[in-house]
Amino acid sequence: MKADFYETLGVARGADEKELKSAFRKLAMQFHPDRNPGDEACEHRFKEINEAYECLKDPQKRAAYDRFGHAAFENGAGAGGPGFAGGGFADIFEDIFGEMMGRRGRSSGGRERGADLRYNMEITLEEAFTGKTAQIHVPASVSCEECSGTGARPGTQPVTCAMCSGSGRVRAAQGFFSIERTCPQCQGRGQTIQDPCGKCNGQGRVTEERSLSVNIPAGIEDGTRIRLAGEGEAGYRGGPAGDLYIFLSVKPHELFQRDGADLFCKAPISMTTAALGGSFEVTTLDGSQTRVKVPEGTQNGKQFRLRGKGMPVLRQPSIGDLYIQVAIETPQNLTRRQRELLEEFEKISSKENNPQSTGFFARMKDFFDSSGA
Repeated sequence: MKADFYETLGVARGADEKELKSAFRKLAMQFHPDRNPGDEACEHRFKEINEAYECLKDPQKRAAYDRFGHAAFENGAGAGGPGFAGGGFADIFEDIFGEMMGRRGRSSGGRERGADLRYNMEITLEEAFTGKTAQIHVPASVSCEECSGTGARPGTQPVTCAMCSGSGRVRAAQGFFSIERTCPQCQGRGQTIQDPCGKCNGQGRVTEERSLSVNIPAGIEDGTRIRLAGEGEAGYRGGPAGDLYIFLSVKPHELFQRDGADLFCKAPISMTTAALGGSFEVTTLDGSQTRVKVPEGTQNGKQFRLRGKGMPVLRQPSIGDLYIQVAIETPQNLTRRQRELLEEFEKISSKENNPQSTGFFARMKDFFDSSGA
């Protein structure tokens, strides 16, 4: 028993023309034989969908179907059937094949665009700070000078493909309809080479090492990609060149760590400098000296901020900051006199001299006393 046409398309009986076409287009693309090669169930379903749409898109046929059902088309009055190439399928031929075949062609004249290239470059943090102009050497395909990129021997020219007459496409019958495919003789270029160039063997390009200048702006970050348009592989037989992409990585620095435009550095200071106060000098990334003041009683891990001593912001006038984190160094290899002085200092120290350690152990004692441990 035949399925109801409305159920076949998945629409209500009151669906308008727009809803019918939308439903048909979606189902036709889903069950199209080219998308399901060798699947007989999909091919059968595709025929049912087309037959239903052929009937319901025609106002007279739809009225007859609504009144008499499938009986309206018995005794020779077909609703559609296999001969659908000029019916519902034709209505959306461009939509379906536009998506299935991607409408992805070659450039004008069938010329193939060259491939994009990747070049990995490592720079130092100092180079990222100042910026630089680097010379790189890239082996890549370039247009053949002997044949001017045509691929044909000098004095000759490519000829129009006899199979596709220069269109780069050929039509072939498949099932109930015709489809257009890339010409197998010229691979979609529309031209063939009868007498190829001896230098490039008809490719229109040869491999050479090129020297290129790359401008790296100040403030560039790790992982940044720089695009050099038209510096990739040469196109096939005179086609446009691809692009060259420079992928930058910044070497880890021995002293500085970077976070965006800010720099971070750890600086050890003596116990006496931290206790009594003082200062120390640091060399910033630009090579200048900056003095950092240490207040009396500075604790381990304290950070000092040096404004405008970080990294430049890419293509902006602003500059980040430099953060110096101090690490208090405990004295080692003490002399007898130094030990005596420290022991004496320990004896005369009060709770006020070490508020953090005193407070911590007091809280620990109170916690275990209250818990009954």
